[in-house]
Amino acid sequence: MCGISGYNLHPRSTVERTLAAQALLAAIAERGADAVGYAYRAPDETYPTVVKQRTPASLLLERVSVPADANQLLVHVRDYTKGHPSIAANNHPVRHGPVVGIHNGIIVNDDELLAPHSCARVEPKMTVDSEAIFALAAHSRNDPRALEHLRGAMATAWIDARERGVVFVARGMGRPLWLGEGRDGVFFASTKLALEIVEHYCDVRVRIREVHEGSVFVLRDGAVIRRERFRPDLEYVEDEPLPAVRAPGEREYCLTRLDALAAA
Repeated sequence: MCGISGYNLHPRSTVERTLAAQALLAAIAERGADAVGYAYRAPDETYPTVVKQRTPASLLLERVSVPADANQLLVHVRDYTKGHPSIAANNHPVRHGPVVGIHNGIIVNDDELLAPHSCARVEPKMTVDSEAIFALAAHSRNDPRALEHLRGAMATAWIDARERGVVFVARGMGRPLWLGEGRDGVFFASTKLALEIVEHYCDVRVRIREVHEGSVFVLRDGAVIRRERFRPDLEYVEDEPLPAVRAPGEREYCLTRLDALAAA
C-alpha cells in the first residue's frame, strides 16, 4: 500500500510550489516508509527532474525543493511489494522511455507486458511491477485502452516528455484516488485528507471528488482537459489486502515539521 499525490498548476498560480509538494508528501507519509520520491517539470524542461531515496518521508520532507515555475509534480511514498527498494530504479518515480510515473497497487502480469520492449528493465536488477503501466502509456501514446491489459490493482499518475504541460492521472481498481480542482490548478492524492491538508497550508480552495474506477484524467495548465474511460480487470482479488497505514507516526511527525516550514 503506497501513497501517491501531485498537482498540475495554472502557469499564473501563486501557490508556493515547494510548500505544496511538502504538504502533499506529509499528508501521505503514513502510507509507506520503504522509499520516497518526487518529480517535477518546469515549462522549459522536456524531461522531469526526479528525486528519490530509500528512507521514510520524514527524512526528505525538509529537503524538498521545487522551482517556482514547475507546474507539474508527482509525489510518492513506497511500501514495496515487488522490486526491492535497495535497487534505486525500483523506487518511484519510475521511468520507462519518455514516461516518468508513480503507482499505488500491484501489477501481476508486468513481466509478460514488458517482454516485447527492449527498453524495459534498463537498469541492472530492476524488477518493479509498476514499470508495466508506464510502458503501456509510452508505447500507446497514452491511450487509456492500453491500461486494460493490466492485471492487478492501480492508482497512478505519470508525465510524458512528449506532452508539454500535461499530467495523466488514472485509477484502475482496488486503490483509492481523489481529485481536487480549483482556480490555481488540479491536485490529486490517495486520500481526501491530503487534499484538505493542501487547502489548509497553501490557502487554496478545491472541489474534491473521488475518481471512479476505470477513469483517466488528462490535466493541462491547471485544468482537466479530458476525461476518458477504460475497463479495468475487475476479477483481480488480492490474496492479502494491506492496511492503508504502513508507517505509523510518519504523517503526524511530518505535519509537525510542516507547521514549522509553513511558518518560516
